[in-house]
Amino acid sequence: MGQVLFIVWRESVEALLVVGILYAWLKNGDEDAQRGLPYLWGGVAAGILAAIALGAALVGFTEVLSGDAQDYFQTAMVLVACVLIVQMVLWMKQHGRTLKRDMEQSLQKSKQDSNWWGVAVLVALAIAREGSETVIFLYGLGFGQSGHVDPSQYLAVGLGLALAFLTFYLLQVGGKIFSWRLFFRVTEIMLLFLGAGLFQTGVDKLIDKEFLPTIIDQLWDSSKILDDSSTFGSLVATLTGYRAHPALMNLIAYAAYWGVVWLLVRRANRKNTKPVRRAAGAA
Repeated sequence: MGQVLFIVWRESVEALLVVGILYAWLKNGDEDAQRGLPYLWGGVAAGILAAIALGAALVGFTEVLSGDAQDYFQTAMVLVACVLIVQMVLWMKQHGRTLKRDMEQSLQKSKQDSNWWGVAVLVALAIAREGSETVIFLYGLGFGQSGHVDPSQYLAVGLGLALAFLTFYLLQVGGKIFSWRLFFRVTEIMLLFLGAGLFQTGVDKLIDKEFLPTIIDQLWDSSKILDDSSTFGSLVATLTGYRAHPALMNLIAYAAYWGVVWLLVRRANRKNTKPVRRAAGAA
C-alpha cells in the first residue's frame, strides 16, 4: 500500500505542476489568453481518459493470459517500469529547469496563432505521459496483476491523490519554506531506489524461470535483523531492492543497476552544466 501511495503522490504532483504552470499563465493573461482555459481542461480530461484506458487494457490483458504467459508478461512489465522510472528521473534532470519557460513559450505561440488546440494537445500529452507511467509503475508493483484490485489499493490511490494536492498547495503558498528543487531532488532519489526494487523483482522472476542462474543460492541471511517477508520488510524490499537472503545474481544485478544509473545521472548532469561553463567562459 505504501509504495502505491508514493507512486500516485509523486506522479500526481508532477502532473499538477504542469497543469499549474499552464493554468497560471492563461488565467493571469489577457482576454485572448483566457480563451485557452476550456482547451486546457479538455486536454486534462483527455489525458486522464488515456491513462484510464491503458490501465483497463493492462488488467484486461492479464485476464486473457494464463500460466507462463502471464508470468512472462508481468516480468516484462516490471522491467519496463524500472526503465521508465530511470528515464523519468533523467528527463526531469535535463528539462526540469526549463520546463516552465518552454511551456510558456509554447503558450505564447498558441496565442499568437490563435490555435488553442495546441494547448489541449500539450496538456493531454503531459497528463497521459504521467498517467501512463503511473499505470505501468503500479502494475509493476502488482496493482491489478491478478485481474482485480484490492480495496486497500484503491484507498492508497485516493490517499496519494489527496496528498499530491496538499503537497502542491503547500509548495505554492510556502515557496520560501518548501523548495520545488529540493522536493524533486529527494523524490528522484526515492524513485531510483524504487527502480532498484523493481529491477530486483524482475531478476527474481527471471531466476525463478531459470533464465538467470543464482550462481550462489544464498550469500547471507539477515532476516533476524529485517525479514523481507514481514509487512515492514516487504515494504523496504519493494522501495529499495533489499533482500534478506540474496543470491549472488541479486547482488550482481543490484550493483549493475546502480552502476548504470550513476553513469546516466553523471552524463545528464554534465549536459546541464555545459551551457553554464560556456557562458562563464564567454564572460
